[in-house]
Amino acid sequence: MNVMIRCLRSRLLLLLVLFSLCFSLSAWSQSSGNESFPAGSTQGTAEMSEGLTGIDFPNITFSASAPQDGHQIAFSIELLLLLSILTLAPSIMLLCTCFLRFSIVLDFIKRALSLQQVPPTAVLNGIALFMALFCMRPTFQKLYTDAFKPLSNNEITLTEAYSKAEKPIKEWMFSQMSEKQAYKTYVGSFMKMAGMEQPRNLSEVPMTVIIPAYILHELTVAFKIGILLYIPFIIIDMVVASILMSMGMMMLPPVQISMPFKLMLFVLVDGWGLLTTQLFNSVM
Repeated sequence: MNVMIRCLRSRLLLLLVLFSLCFSLSAWSQSSGNESFPAGSTQGTAEMSEGLTGIDFPNITFSASAPQDGHQIAFSIELLLLLSILTLAPSIMLLCTCFLRFSIVLDFIKRALSLQQVPPTAVLNGIALFMALFCMRPTFQKLYTDAFKPLSNNEITLTEAYSKAEKPIKEWMFSQMSEKQAYKTYVGSFMKMAGMEQPRNLSEVPMTVIIPAYILHELTVAFKIGILLYIPFIIIDMVVASILMSMGMMMLPPVQISMPFKLMLFVLVDGWGLLTTQLFNSVM
């Protein structure tokens, strides 16, 4: 039986080889003549027309050489540091503005309402970003007028532009820590850890001190606001849980029942309007 199967396979293979060979010979004979092959196709050439010209590709080269003096080494280091700062610029700007406070408070209200997916985190961050841009507009305008515009007109150097740009940012962060207790707690602590003397005015506070102090202050204020936002919604959760326990519905999740009541309360008191208004008032 196996021998017969092998014989059939060999014969079929031989027939396929003969068929393909005959087909190739017929195709070659047709294409070698004047008739177009396959039928219905037009004759063509591989020659380029005289009116056509090729595309000139530019010659791109890259070379690296060792620095010849200390000035070139310093310039390379400055360029590397500048690229690093540009990479971290979005994070630095977000931490030095009121975006940090707004984003944390909006996330707190989402958790207090027991909402998981609505509104999405990207939407809340977008709201916080545009609110921060609105509040920081005078500061950014002053930064553009005093630092960026003169630098673009070659009126001042890069060092002078940096010193002029840090002044409005410092004033903004210091205005948020205007309370004496907050100033002593954060700025005084970082100055003490850095081994510096207590500053007499704002100009003596370096950016390496005021930025972390401002971040810790914003985190503290945002968490205080979040705790106050949680209180009315916690009361609703406790009342709903007590009612369900008294009715013997211990298997029913209280959050599933309390969430519609919290949403109705938030909408009836115009929660988004009150929240944004109070956030603006807290930084302006």
